Amino acid sequence: MSTPLGDVLDQRRTAELQRATRALLKEPLLLAHGPRADEFRIVRRHASELRDWFELNTGWPLEVGPESARLRKIPGTLTDPTHPARDTARAAAPFTRRRYVLLCLALAALERGEAQIALGRLAEQVVLEASDPQLLAAGVEFTLERRDERIDLAAVVRLLLRFGVLRRVAGDEEAYVSGAGDALYDVERRVLAGLLATRRGPSLVRAEHFEERLAELAAETALDSDELRFRAIRQRLTRRLLDDPVLYYDELSDAELGYLTRQRAFILARVTELTGLIAEVRAEGIAMVDPLDDLTDTRMPEQGTHGHITLLLAEHLAASDGWVGTVDLCRLVRQLAAHHGTFWSKAAREPGAEPELVDQALAKLAALGLVTRTRHPDGVAPRPALARYAVAETVVLEPGARGATGRSTRPQRKDQQR
Repeated sequence: MSTPLGDVLDQRRTAELQRATRALLKEPLLLAHGPRADEFRIVRRHASELRDWFELNTGWPLEVGPESARLRKIPGTLTDPTHPARDTARAAAPFTRRRYVLLCLALAALERGEAQIALGRLAEQVVLEASDPQLLAAGVEFTLERRDERIDLAAVVRLLLRFGVLRRVAGDEEAYVSGAGDALYDVERRVLAGLLATRRGPSLVRAEHFEERLAELAAETALDSDELRFRAIRQRLTRRLLDDPVLYYDELSDAELGYLTRQRAFILARVTELTGLIAEVRAEGIAMVDPLDDLTDTRMPEQGTHGHITLLLAEHLAASDGWVGTVDLCRLVRQLAAHHGTFWSKAAREPGAEPELVDQALAKLAALGLVTRTRHPDGVAPRPALARYAVAETVVLEPGARGATGRSTRPQRKDQQR
């Protein structure tokens, strides 16, 4: 029998809403032009419903105009350092402290500037701003006298180009870095105005320490009723389900855990309905699994040398009883190189490469919520979700056994979260 037209239209609308939601979660700033123009049009078509859902369930304001759509996301965890901004060049190097400072100074200069600006002119204004006594006292120095400083500024400009704040008119950043030329950009002022995502204006923040300033920027208004407090808890939990790879129960306050225990089915159903994510509920926490595998910036397992090393270290850590030092992991990588080195890149097989390989692997595992480095900076402790990468004893399947196609051995993964 044919499907009724009403059902077809409902299914199409649901699919479009999910696509629009996922587009905003991947790129909270969508432009009317460029590679994501189609997604922007879908977001704009369903702007009213999306705006209401995000405001009610996450507290993230959604602003949609003729040129851009901006979801003002506030991270579920303000202290998570595992997802930095990255250079859009091939190396994709994470932003350093100085690059973040330069990004803020560049945005301030662009806000006060004209509709067009040259990279050299922008650099002059950033140098002027960087001479502020408070920045100098904090150890931030930027004079453009060194090549690495120009490289940092070029990385900031490339990020602004990706955001759509700048649009290149002529020239390129590499010519500026090498001193062989300059670059000219149009400044998209509407996009620039929508970048800041805070609940409180930075000029109103009075705290001095960085962590306290972050907390003030994201602080919620006074919650003077049970209804407002419960809504704030629901929004914090939903933000973490959407933002974090794993929501562990032991990271929640008593009030949050109690609310999640009572309202888990409702919260998870709302998230699944609008995103298509599937809840994986375990004894230690919840992970929203993406069947389409495109809502993550960090993948595992991954191909290549680094992906292989990360997987091997994950298996080792999953089988450990607790904290493991980085020295022991470096020693393990040297041993693994003897068995698997023929599949690795030449650089990974070089003596002395182990610390960098271990650091890259641990950074990925920490970003996925599989290990923690907070209590032991010279090592890591496995988290429950890492159990899926533990390999149990080999099981021999005889011919004729269920699932067997002949005599074979198969490593069985043990999952301690079930």
